[in-house]
Amino acid sequence: MPDPVRFAILGPGVVAEFHRKAIEANAECGAVLAAIAHYNPARFDALSARFGVPCRHEADVLEDPAIDAVILCTPSGLHAGQAIAAAEAGKHVLVEKPLALTTAEADQMIAAARRAGVRLGVVFQRRAEPLFQRIHQALSAGDLGDLTLGVVTMPYVRSQDYYDSGAWRGTWALDGGGVLMNQGIHLIDLLTWYLGDPVTVHAIGGTLARDIEVEDTAVAALRFAGGALGTISATTTAAPGFPHRLGLFGTRGGIQVEGEQVARWHLADPARATVPPLPPGEAAGAGAGGDPRGIALTGHIGIIRDFVEAVRENRPPLVDGREGRRSLATIEAIYRAAGLRS
Repeated sequence: MPDPVRFAILGPGVVAEFHRKAIEANAECGAVLAAIAHYNPARFDALSARFGVPCRHEADVLEDPAIDAVILCTPSGLHAGQAIAAAEAGKHVLVEKPLALTTAEADQMIAAARRAGVRLGVVFQRRAEPLFQRIHQALSAGDLGDLTLGVVTMPYVRSQDYYDSGAWRGTWALDGGGVLMNQGIHLIDLLTWYLGDPVTVHAIGGTLARDIEVEDTAVAALRFAGGALGTISATTTAAPGFPHRLGLFGTRGGIQVEGEQVARWHLADPARATVPPLPPGEAAGAGAGGDPRGIALTGHIGIIRDFVEAVRENRPPLVDGREGRRSLATIEAIYRAAGLRS
């Protein structure tokens, strides 16, 4: 058995359950859940029973030399301060998306981790799913030729009850944004992973149906550094059952993913492919277009395993701070272009 990497989870919300299960699934790799942290002592006993580990104050966790790493499952507006404090305490830090509210905060987090010599990772679990890794390999190998277009369509569902379930939801101060920053950021991360960073952004967005501060609907047109164009459309006001779509097109082929499976993977000359095309129906892990609890564990398990190995091998994790910053920078640019945030 390898030396354990002992985690503490900060924040006991829905997403913390996925990390608890992902840590348990990586027990053979030495991943151990050692503590859950919360600010309210009145909830310590209940949270300890729920997670099966001691529940403690955040400050106590950071002072404990037996804790190697923390996972931030807290509201987005708390990420920067908590990550910097954890890094300064010598803890490795894995942050749920988004990395921070702004790229300025992200840069401070990256710098703090570098100064402390600890690993900083971001939970973009799609990158750990085999389907999306295979697509990245195909694009990197040039199987689609010169990339010309990336299309992301995200007709998601989040009811008013969802936003009302937490005072921080749908606020600029703690959520950092709406459908783009909270739900759409996963596919926006894939788009930047595949096509690079945008150099030109045009956008429009607004709050059309929900009683929240931030956008519930937005569209954007982008030009990427490599020359490809892209479109992003997203809403949390759709009816249930409409799948999100990711399309990638080049001079020698195209790939389209609908919902959680390949809809089409077409190559002009399959014999030249470095990565064999997948047939329609090949599945990715389940997403959460209609229900935040509907996420599959595959990606989270991969992210935790990679992070444990990154800590042991003293290397950057699969999605380090700089990679996690890219989708944040893209969303910032969309917000500026749409006049949603300065």
